[in-house]
Amino acid sequence: MLKKERKYTYYEVGEGTPIIILHGLMGGLSNFDGVTNFLPSKGYKVIIPLLPIYTQSILKTNVKAFSKFVHDFILHKKLDKVILLGNSLGGHIALYHTKMYPELMKGLVITGSSGLYESGMGESYPKRGDYEYIKKKSEDVFYDPKVATKEIVDEVFATVNDRIKLIKTLTIAKSAIRHNMAADLPKMETPTCIIWGKNDKVTPPNVAEEFDQLLPNSELFWIDKCGHAAMMERPEEFNEILLNWLQKHNL
Repeated sequence: MLKKERKYTYYEVGEGTPIIILHGLMGGLSNFDGVTNFLPSKGYKVIIPLLPIYTQSILKTNVKAFSKFVHDFILHKKLDKVILLGNSLGGHIALYHTKMYPELMKGLVITGSSGLYESGMGESYPKRGDYEYIKKKSEDVFYDPKVATKEIVDEVFATVNDRIKLIKTLTIAKSAIRHNMAADLPKMETPTCIIWGKNDKVTPPNVAEEFDQLLPNSELFWIDKCGHAAMMERPEEFNEILLNWLQKHNL
């Protein structure tokens, strides 16, 4: 059930330590069903805000502004310290938020995150109108192309054929490149869990290794036969890794 308060629309389930999930550029809230069905029974409150990716002015369509949105949302919810979990662009927003507001952070979980390497974002979108091309691109996100259901492909297709959304998508892609985190990561002490698909074509495995090398307090976990969206493609393994890491760090 989606809640609406002021400028925020979000999904919330469970009681306990708050885990805020940040979706990616093309990601719907349903991408995280595996996590939202699992964590509440383990003593966590899961909150997924709808990020204003396509609804803010073009000047606020960037990683920094989205991080500020998350910060304001945490204050609005009167949460003390949170764990952020982000995929793709959502991971980048979570990283930037951790850099800017470390005092609000209990832990950080990133999967297929941008922030160090941007290849798949910019160049692939301007081919509007070509459904087969969009289908292929959507399938490339996963190890098993069947995970890219017609529903997912249709949603991506509609986005790239909406002129305003396309312009904003490209604006975000440029912003992601501009907000490269390499220089910031060594200063970020928040405990970080990096969960990565071994077959990620969008942010390849060496990106995960670089995140792990640069972050002082991180652990890297691999999921085999898995692409860019581990929590969708391998939810059981993703949940097991995540829960073990949370419990090990008493988070």
